Amino acid sequence: MKLDFYTALVYARRWPVVGKLAYFSLKLLGAEIPRSVPVGSDFELAHGGFGVVIHSRSAIGSRVKVYPGVTLGRADIYRPMSESKFEGIVIEDDAILCPGAKILCKEGVLRVGRGTVVGANAVLLQSTGEWEIWAGAPAKCVGGREEYQVNK
Repeated sequence: MKLDFYTALVYARRWPVVGKLAYFSLKLLGAEIPRSVPVGSDFELAHGGFGVVIHSRSAIGSRVKVYPGVTLGRADIYRPMSESKFEGIVIEDDAILCPGAKILCKEGVLRVGRGTVVGANAVLLQSTGEWEIWAGAPAKCVGGREEYQVNK
């Protein structure tokens, strides 16, 4: 996979000396991905990821594709963090987060299962299974990607 400039900045966040510079460069370009967020191999920040905001307690697997306008965060932002039951968000391998998708967790850990697609402008409030397609606000499972399960 060809590494584009934006994705290269995502990986550069891990480097000791230039990591902060890479983080702030991404922020200036419109994508907030804290240095604490681990990102797996072959990650793609599609179209520069403008408007992407990822909570610092998130983890992103391998071969994940994130489109512009995606948010991973707390569903209870009205509470102080010290009172929140939010623990984090895990995006498993091969997931696709379509433009404008919002993945919001109120308590515990919300998991987007392997190979799952979260549709454009969907508001996902619960964990998903593997190889599913979720759409709507609030998001519901609207189908599966069984044809891809066999190949992986």
